[in-house]
Amino acid sequence: MKHFDRIFSLLVVTAAICLLASCSGKRGDSDKNDLVIFHAGSLSIPFKQISESFRKENPGVNVFMEAAGSRACARKISDLELPCDVMASADYSVIDELLIPEHAGWNIKFAGNEMVIAYHAESGRAGEIDGDNWHEMLLDDDVAFGRSDPNADPCGYRAVMTMQLAEKYYGAEGLSRSLQEKDKRYIRPKETDLLALLESHTIDYIFLYRSVAEQHGLEILPLPDEINLKKPEFADYYRTAAVEVSGRKPHTTITKKGTPMVYGITIPKNSPNPELAVSFVSYLLDESKGMAIMEKNGQPSVVPSQTDTYEKLPEELKRYALPAGNGD
Repeated sequence: MKHFDRIFSLLVVTAAICLLASCSGKRGDSDKNDLVIFHAGSLSIPFKQISESFRKENPGVNVFMEAAGSRACARKISDLELPCDVMASADYSVIDELLIPEHAGWNIKFAGNEMVIAYHAESGRAGEIDGDNWHEMLLDDDVAFGRSDPNADPCGYRAVMTMQLAEKYYGAEGLSRSLQEKDKRYIRPKETDLLALLESHTIDYIFLYRSVAEQHGLEILPLPDEINLKKPEFADYYRTAAVEVSGRKPHTTITKKGTPMVYGITIPKNSPNPELAVSFVSYLLDESKGMAIMEKNGQPSVVPSQTDTYEKLPEELKRYALPAGNGD
């Protein structure tokens, strides 16, 4: 674990340097028209479209977006204290676990997704793989698959949860361990980093979000609802899967249990431009604006949803959430 922590710290610092370099000379610290957004890699395409639409309605606004694994995004705020106006996570619980209450006061759930196996027409054994044998195909020595890092990216620990649930669903003892031990060299910081490996035929398959696979025109192998982490009605079943990941403090860990996929968004306490950030979040969560774009990109809205932090929400954003206990 200590060895990984050092590697992870280097990755985070490298990402921070890249962010600072990319923004250097382009925005001033006190410019009230600048908006800095850290977001999950799986939000890259819809957030690009949403930011472009937002800027059309708000001339003069400059939007700077940085994609990374959701946990890596949170670490930039909590560990490196990088200024950020909006943080959008592929797993709302990342905000709860790593940012609230020290670095953020609230969290709004806004979109869903599901796990699939993504591939292309020339992937190894592409003509044979199906919903019953995919786990056997991935274990073939002539087939390679990729997944993202569970400590940096929710898609990474969700991939492992999918493996655990598959072992139970198919009654294949040892399946999860066999899959986790295979092709470790193809683990990357975030799920979108794997697309180039697939396009270059370095790997044949990816554990990926359905929305990302659709946005990039990939072949999709749907997984049973008992495995894909999509359906709220299977929440109890999903909780039988659990993955240990790095905790809030160095050299600590937390256990992530399987849950239906829900994305979350917040405005960090260190936001240089909180008023502009509220305007963007409101635009994003509007069903006729940002959420319409999310839906077109394969991510269904869950707005409004319950939040334990309802009383902490800016007044302008309370219409997009529900107090805990009110029911969705």
